[in-house]
Amino acid sequence: MKNEILANLDNPSVLERMFREDKSSFRREFNALHPEITDERLADFWYQRLNYTDEKTSPFKQGELVFVVVATLLAGVGVKLPEIFPIDGISFYPKNIGFLVFPFLAAYFAWKNKLSGPKIAIMAGVMGLSMLFINLLPGALFGDAQNNNAPLSDTLVLSCMHLLLFLWAATGFAYVGGQTASFKKRLGYLSYNGELLVMSALLLISSGILTGLTIGLFSLIGYNIAEFYFQYIVVCGLPAVPIVGTVLTQNIPELVQKVSPIIARIFSPLVLVMLLVYLGAIVFSGKDPYNDREFLLIFNILLIGVMALIFFSVAERSKAPAHRYEIAVLLLMSVVTILVNGIALSAIVFRITEWGFTPNRTAVLGANILIMTNLLLVTRKLVKVLTRDADLTEVGKSIASFLPVYWGWSGVVTFLFPFIFGFK
Repeated sequence: MKNEILANLDNPSVLERMFREDKSSFRREFNALHPEITDERLADFWYQRLNYTDEKTSPFKQGELVFVVVATLLAGVGVKLPEIFPIDGISFYPKNIGFLVFPFLAAYFAWKNKLSGPKIAIMAGVMGLSMLFINLLPGALFGDAQNNNAPLSDTLVLSCMHLLLFLWAATGFAYVGGQTASFKKRLGYLSYNGELLVMSALLLISSGILTGLTIGLFSLIGYNIAEFYFQYIVVCGLPAVPIVGTVLTQNIPELVQKVSPIIARIFSPLVLVMLLVYLGAIVFSGKDPYNDREFLLIFNILLIGVMALIFFSVAERSKAPAHRYEIAVLLLMSVVTILVNGIALSAIVFRITEWGFTPNRTAVLGANILIMTNLLLVTRKLVKVLTRDADLTEVGKSIASFLPVYWGWSGVVTFLFPFIFGFK
């Protein structure tokens, strides 16, 4: 390789090809050869490229590690509140699980983006009032109904579920730095969520391995720490995963920047095939979403998951030019998802026609209408991209412009449904 480098010092394309084929050998041979070719300007360029080191000793800004530690401790204390105070854990966790994560993420982005005092006050006020509201709502949740003799409240369950989406959107306000009109920042928020999922999965896998090793090593010397470890380390550490994952993705983006697009490219065609097979299997299985409530629920969860993958894929592909094959896969996914949504929408309309409006049916109806509208807009833009009448940026705009609508609907279900339906 050394002779080949010498022969091609004036041929940058050949040097680049050699470097990409075997980076470690190229670096070793070039560094050994460099004292002999110091008169070559291109040689100096390559030497600096191969041996450059960043002067920064840490990728984290001053105070970020302190924030992680403090936020982790506070989140851990929040998890243990039902044990510290006489609080019913059955109702505490469904109502407050979002407050164990989103306020810390919002605080991090508010600090990172240097949000103004009034914007921070608005965001803190929204989250504070949301916490007060959800904890004062009457009714019972699931198994809690038997403990306090209160009736099971569908509106309370819906409020708890949609509050997570509401808090997620409020965190997005901090992420975009209050620049809510910027569609690029909104798409960036979607990309961040995808990258956070990848990073969180890696952290959970690593933590699982560490947990197994720790418990196993202590058991070898006669200490059974499994119960203590799970109750205090694992339980308190779970809220820290998205916090640590966020700090890592924001400061060392290269950790997942190359992984996320690959995941989007791999899973998009796989999900498309799965959807087609699943729709065919429904016909032969005899399952009926019109009369089977549980099946309709699973159907809607599938719909939301696929739609989220479409939006994440568009957000990732909007960062760089996409191949026509990738656009075609996204278009087919959107069309098939519209078909799935159409089945779910017709099923919920049928159930409302037969048995009337309930909080659950109304919430599902509204969500399906919004998803269908958004998917139609995205599909229309994808057709234009495929026919070269537009670029992928237009698809991103159609997604970003609809995000406040979801936020508004989550607010309606969370804060108004209990009053509209009499806390039923």
